[in-house]
Amino acid sequence: MTERPHLAVVGAGPAGLAASLAAAARGVRVTLVDAAEEAGGQFYRQPAAAFGARRPQALHHAWRTWERLRAGLDSYIAAGHVRHLMDHHVWCVERKSEGAGDEDHFVVHALRGPAQEEGVALRADAVLLATGGYEKVLPFPGWTLPGVLTAGGAQAMLKGGLVLPGRTAVVAGTGPLLLPVATGLAAAGARVAALVESADPGAFLRRPSALTAQPGKLAEGAWYAARLLRHRVRVLVRHTVVEAHGTDRLEAVTVAALDAHGRVGPGSERRIRCDTLAVGHGMLAHTDLAETLGCRLTGTDVHVDGEQRTDVPGVWAAGEATGIGGATLALAEGHIAGRSIAARLHGTRPDPRAWAAAARARTRLRAFFAALDPVYEPPAGWADRVTDDTVVCRCEEVTAGEVRAAVGGLGAGDLRTVKLLTRAGMGWCQGRMCGPAVAGLTGCPLTPARRPLARPVPLGVLAGRDEEQDEEQCD
Repeated sequence: MTERPHLAVVGAGPAGLAASLAAAARGVRVTLVDAAEEAGGQFYRQPAAAFGARRPQALHHAWRTWERLRAGLDSYIAAGHVRHLMDHHVWCVERKSEGAGDEDHFVVHALRGPAQEEGVALRADAVLLATGGYEKVLPFPGWTLPGVLTAGGAQAMLKGGLVLPGRTAVVAGTGPLLLPVATGLAAAGARVAALVESADPGAFLRRPSALTAQPGKLAEGAWYAARLLRHRVRVLVRHTVVEAHGTDRLEAVTVAALDAHGRVGPGSERRIRCDTLAVGHGMLAHTDLAETLGCRLTGTDVHVDGEQRTDVPGVWAAGEATGIGGATLALAEGHIAGRSIAARLHGTRPDPRAWAAAARARTRLRAFFAALDPVYEPPAGWADRVTDDTVVCRCEEVTAGEVRAAVGGLGAGDLRTVKLLTRAGMGWCQGRMCGPAVAGLTGCPLTPARRPLARPVPLGVLAGRDEEQDEEQCD
């Protein structure tokens, strides 16, 4: 077994699972590293076994696909072809060479366990980055009140903890994620007072070719619409949340209609009572590990070729890290990456015909989401509605007024200078949460910040890196 080439897959979501199964089926030894305690990623997030959920499939879409992935993973683990390292948080991937004439290899560094204080290292011949994405968070007055959370956060509580974030919810923002969140909360027993979507439905009709090329997506949308109707969820399109109200926690939200330019229509405000606001404005790719390795980015996404290879030899990427496009696209990209990696590690030339069906699906889905991306852009005037006393960076408690002053009064012209002048982005999340907001408030482009570490690491782990336990030699 140790003579077989070794692939390290970072991320056990749809892309990572598809790649692991495709590579293992072709004689590659795979180690699947993931921060969660169960495989599936955010899309297939599962409740802990201790909860005894009798019908977890009720909270999921495409459950049969998940069952096939899980069965395949279990069989390869049992056969010794795949090792699944759960609760391992990867903070760095290094590309190394042991000396002249030796081939380059990679060392994946991770923190193990809930305390994340024990460092481990994994040596691999190739790496697949299937690191997924994270939600784009845009502030508004009252967004820091208890009871206000991201749309993905509400879904994670429901899927992973079988917990309702509240009894009466408003789901707001823009993007496809709002539909499963609203219907999921309603099906679980919450009263969803409104689904507030800032996008214009007419914009979809102006893209008929993209829609008709994906009849499955149209059917999925119709299915969600029927569920919203069944649960009597009021849908407000071309509306946005302008303020959240409450003292100790959320009590109500004010929503307003948007004009054709994304501005709030005068006199259109209405207040909706609720104890939960699940709000989201799309997603961004997780690229920290790719940036550390020196992979080229296209905008905010990892750039890949037709085989899902990055421009760093030995490194592939798939799924949301290469562009937000949902689970079906991630599965196609993972399958292509797994086959490509297996061929390259075995020293053969990959045959694109072997993944032709997946490539066609990838092309169609990328075109579909490229057409929808402009539709789901946040409203043009959202930054103007953020008052100066609204906290933008929650880690460092930096307000919108301080961010604006850094540009208007101190002459900052980029996000890094704003960060140095205000500390916005210097906290625990390192600007991942407040970065889009700071960019929108200042007019500076949202550029990825290359970091040597993908997550906070204890100093003791850094000091003892040479003594890290080599996971590969633990077998």
